[in-house]
Amino acid sequence: MAKLLIVEDDTNIVELVKFNLEKDGHQVISASEGAAGLDLARQERPDLIILDIMMPGMDGLEVCRRMRVDDTLGGLPIIILSAKGELLDKVLGLELGADDYMTKPFSPRELAARVKVCLRRKHHEGSKDDKSIISAGPVTINADKYEAYLEGELLELTLKEFELLRLLASAPGKVFNRDYLLERNWGLECSCDTRTVDVHVHHLRQKIEENPANPKYIKTVRGLGYKFELNQPL
Repeated sequence: MAKLLIVEDDTNIVELVKFNLEKDGHQVISASEGAAGLDLARQERPDLIILDIMMPGMDGLEVCRRMRVDDTLGGLPIIILSAKGELLDKVLGLELGADDYMTKPFSPRELAARVKVCLRRKHHEGSKDDKSIISAGPVTINADKYEAYLEGELLELTLKEFELLRLLASAPGKVFNRDYLLERNWGLECSCDTRTVDVHVHHLRQKIEENPANPKYIKTVRGLGYKFELNQPL
């Protein structure tokens, strides 16, 4: 059984989500405002958060952003559940660190399935024996602390940018296709496409490449995807 927090100001949606997720054996707690949800997350330490965007006071995107820079909440899975369904809205939510994004109206059983996937992924990532320190050229990654450095300087990365960089840098020279990167970092049930990967690569290059238009490290492999390159020509 997992403890789930839903941050949503529509009481009907809260009751619908609570009813369906409690049938799966989960404990569900809720908050109707962003700031209250952030406080409750710190107090209760849930296993996963379901987050609306449009709420009074602090909106869901700001809640997501604050959670991702919070030492105690940074690794919690977040599913955004919102009426805002444009691609730009989805990309922004994922860019800020959400693990998944669903639009309203929604299927309660689909939400339950996505919750299951996110919890399974969290358990898998928490139990596998990954290298905690990855060094790839000028990049050093501390997986335990969710920190990445470029030539000793701490990088300001979103959670998804960090996960993408960690995956690429863990196997220099290996080509990762876009579909694999999308599935690995956003899950099979994510309602987004491979353009989401391209957007995150673009932002990541802005932060680690001297010339993002002519990258030295995160290389595009035409028709396939991306790789992290270490061997630079003289």
